[in-house]
Amino acid sequence: MTVAYRPSRARRLRRRHALAAATALGSVAAYAVIEPPREAHAQFRPQPMHLNTGRTTSSDDPATFQADKVDYDDNEHTVTWTGNVQVWQGDHVMRADKIVYDRDTGVVAARGNVATVQPDGSVLYAHYAELSGNMRDGIMQHVNAVLPENAKLAANGMRRTGGKLNDMSRAVYTACEICEKDKTRAPFWQFRAFDATQDLEHQKIDFRDAYLDILGIPVIYLPYFSMTDPSAKRHSGFLMPGITPHDRYLGTYFTIPYYWVIDDQSDMTMQGLFSTKTGPQISAQYRNRFNFGSLNIQGGLAYDTHRADSYTNDFGHDVEGGGGHGVQGYLFANAQFAINKYWRAGANVNVATSADYMRDYRIQGYGSDTLNSNAYLEGFGTGSYSRVDGQFYQGLNQGVIRNTDLPFVLPRYTYSFLGQPDAWGGRFGVSTTDFNVKRNNGTSDIRSQMALNWDRPFRNRLGQQFLLTLHLDSMVYRARKLYQQPNYYQNHKTLTSGQVLPTIALKTNWPFVRTFEHGRGSQIIEPIVQGIYAPNTGAGANDLIPNEDSLAYEFTDSTLFSLNRYQGTDRLDGGLRGNVGIHANWTWDGHEVDLLAGESFQEHITHDRIPYSGLDHHASDLVMRARVSPNQYFDFNARMRLDPYTTKVNFGDALFSAGVPHFRIRGGYVYEPVTPYYYYATNYRDSNPPALYYVKTSELSGGFSTDWENWHLSGFARRSLSRKEFVSLGGDIGYNNDCFGIDFMYLKQYTSIGGQQRNSTYLFTVSLKTLGAFGLK
Repeated sequence: MTVAYRPSRARRLRRRHALAAATALGSVAAYAVIEPPREAHAQFRPQPMHLNTGRTTSSDDPATFQADKVDYDDNEHTVTWTGNVQVWQGDHVMRADKIVYDRDTGVVAARGNVATVQPDGSVLYAHYAELSGNMRDGIMQHVNAVLPENAKLAANGMRRTGGKLNDMSRAVYTACEICEKDKTRAPFWQFRAFDATQDLEHQKIDFRDAYLDILGIPVIYLPYFSMTDPSAKRHSGFLMPGITPHDRYLGTYFTIPYYWVIDDQSDMTMQGLFSTKTGPQISAQYRNRFNFGSLNIQGGLAYDTHRADSYTNDFGHDVEGGGGHGVQGYLFANAQFAINKYWRAGANVNVATSADYMRDYRIQGYGSDTLNSNAYLEGFGTGSYSRVDGQFYQGLNQGVIRNTDLPFVLPRYTYSFLGQPDAWGGRFGVSTTDFNVKRNNGTSDIRSQMALNWDRPFRNRLGQQFLLTLHLDSMVYRARKLYQQPNYYQNHKTLTSGQVLPTIALKTNWPFVRTFEHGRGSQIIEPIVQGIYAPNTGAGANDLIPNEDSLAYEFTDSTLFSLNRYQGTDRLDGGLRGNVGIHANWTWDGHEVDLLAGESFQEHITHDRIPYSGLDHHASDLVMRARVSPNQYFDFNARMRLDPYTTKVNFGDALFSAGVPHFRIRGGYVYEPVTPYYYYATNYRDSNPPALYYVKTSELSGGFSTDWENWHLSGFARRSLSRKEFVSLGGDIGYNNDCFGIDFMYLKQYTSIGGQQRNSTYLFTVSLKTLGAFGLK
């Protein structure tokens, strides 16, 4: 603050009259009358009051006070404000019952309910504060600080230096709620330290000779502990280390992560991994968010001392090790950038030197069949979408997938357009998916494809809804090595082939609707009939047409009324067929029961499909669906496909959930008579599918979850009924309150990958709010 000199008595009188005049003008509010006013206001221009990591207060900023009473003592050269005193400058505020300012020394002394509000939102309370040096230096007694994230810091005394450092004695820190009924009661957890330093410039708090108390009982002693100030949104420093006592491939290992704030839009997390069974690993993750996009790069480098053993896979084939010995690494990168409001570009890169390395060092993504990478350019318009990309795959399940079998796609082009209703009330659409597929071991082909579609909905006076569809598919191929996977044709030539398939369809829905419960509920009974005609093409196999996107075939309730029931367009449904179904729905008070049953009748039978497709006869399997949610305590979803000739179920799955508040059980079941994936792993045209193809999928799963106050408990299990063994099981139990969490999870997986069966995993985690989480795995 500015220090004034001692004027003469006459000058003092003139000064008081000038202040009173200024008050009348509204520029300065202070009073020189016999009876003091209830509130007094004044403005002056002192030196900066506080220095914080936020905006620095300037000496040019006006500092304003408000008080019930103000006294000037010209003998002592002091100004005293009493009664609800508030002083603020810029975004700094101080409150107290009484503040005395010594004009000679520049010392500000505040007593009684002293509180200062910082720009970051934190509040500092004290019984007594004495500040000097433009209020950047001083001492405080019986200090309490309220920080962001409900964190609290208290000390017997505090010394502030340069507005940057707060040195505290007998400091206590916690992020837990304080008991309202008994404020002397210890919080759930707290740090007690002989002394502590709050570095406002670097946004950290250092504790020395500290104890961690749980429920008032010391459990851990730390000679030194440093943490990021809760007011810091991002701060460089070491993160909580991790330790795993035992791992099959790493042995005992621990990780030390470090977080580096590069600038306001980018950061990097680096981590060292040290184990007892293999070499160390260094990994890092870099993130950058631009105004026009984002970039995320993660990678690692290690020296793997393990040598993978060969094994025999489920086909009976010998598989060599995955080559994970020596210097190994991985790179995962994701980038996306907006070119303008219509176009954007991006890339996803996921590569690793070997699957064994990912297994040994627990790299995220191990356990999947492949690592997928792509780069793309895509655009958006009114009713239209366009994308060109390239794709690359790396096999991880070496027992089944070899890299030489995987395709390299460059380029692939996709376009779709849906127009507005025309003069006839219909909507025209066009789409194309063109690609160039290259394989070292397998079919390589180029496809050019175009689909045209016109839909015209209408209805009659009886309430019947009609949908007329005119559709045209056309494809041209150039392919070689058709005798290899995934086609296995008996032809060694490079062929050019194609197909054109026009389709016409008419679908009729006739809903019968009634309401009940005074309009709060509704019931719908809806017969559905559809007729489809297209030339019978034999699904393309007779014309030696390659198959890239229609390897899987699914006939369920979701595809009953589809023009093409294959997943792609390399195989098309032709011939004359009719689809019928009955749909029923009841809805009331937000609850629902929805049922659907239907069947397809076809003139021609296509035998070039996966067995058990449901379409092996003129009359297809019956497909059914049920979704039942009658109240908040129960819901059920199920689908199935029933063979009307043998009364066998060829497909089925179901999920249910039931419970009351604080307790719920869940269950599920899935059944399929074959494993279609293995159908394309061998030459099925020369021989029958492998034995694995006929392994049934019959799996039952179930679990429960419960919570009560701050506790939670859950468990689950999956069991393969066809293999008569568990697939996985596990559970979780934990406790959480406003500032503390503890959790224990167990997971057992019985499946095998890479010739190795998984072990059990135990994960124990302790979380302290504002400090972080520490886990043992």
